[in-house]
Amino acid sequence: MLIDYHTHHKRCGHAVGTLEQYVQRGIEIGLSQIGLSDHMPLLHVDPATYYPEMAMPMEELPRYVEEAFTLKEKYRGQIEVRVGLEGDYIEGWEQEIEKIVKAYPWDYVIGSVHFLGEWDVSDFRQVHNWEGQDVFAVYERYYDAVAKAAKTGFYDIMGHLDVIKRFGNHPDISRQEETIRLEHQALSAVAEAGVAMELNSSGLSKPCAEMFPSRRMLEAALQMGIPLTVGSDAHDPLKLSENLDHARSLLHDIGVRELATFEQRKRTMIPLE
Repeated sequence: MLIDYHTHHKRCGHAVGTLEQYVQRGIEIGLSQIGLSDHMPLLHVDPATYYPEMAMPMEELPRYVEEAFTLKEKYRGQIEVRVGLEGDYIEGWEQEIEKIVKAYPWDYVIGSVHFLGEWDVSDFRQVHNWEGQDVFAVYERYYDAVAKAAKTGFYDIMGHLDVIKRFGNHPDISRQEETIRLEHQALSAVAEAGVAMELNSSGLSKPCAEMFPSRRMLEAALQMGIPLTVGSDAHDPLKLSENLDHARSLLHDIGVRELATFEQRKRTMIPLE
């Protein structure tokens, strides 16, 4: 079975393509399962005054869910559609996030940390926020948020766990051991929560030129018994499953033989192909 559990479509404002185009593309390239997982609407900032085109408007959320489940039925027998959400974790907004997670019959929810306060560390328009920062201190804040996200119980999959490296900002080499400690603390929280983690192949096309997370973190995750899945983080139907061949190859190389899949928030392991 070939799967891709991380996709975004035009509702979020910074992607292209309809949900149906993604499903049709998945059939075309031979996917067994496609996960639809667009961004949760913004909660902690005013969409009208924040950076534009960050996430779907709140009024679009029920329409997204309805359309996704309609497609799940329409294409049953051709491809297995899984209806998901990338549910940003924002510290201090846990009650609001939980309401969204509980409001719909998701197949799975991805827990991702993009925001440190109002700074989206994954947004190319906000890289100026790195100026004058103690990089290690930012990493501490980021991995602390990842650990807190895992502990909420809201999520089935933790997304792009080291996306903080996206633009090539890394702590000084003299702090490598401390950085590894931060990574392990975050991974331990994921393991203790009993949730899965994705290998997100999109990092290969970003300035960091490395998948999220790194091989180092994947090997540690494997030792901790964290189930793994894969996602391309495609923002265009034509990029569906982009570089997932590299992701599967890396996972196989480090000894992974199964991938996590989800339906109705229940995890099933399938053979890694």
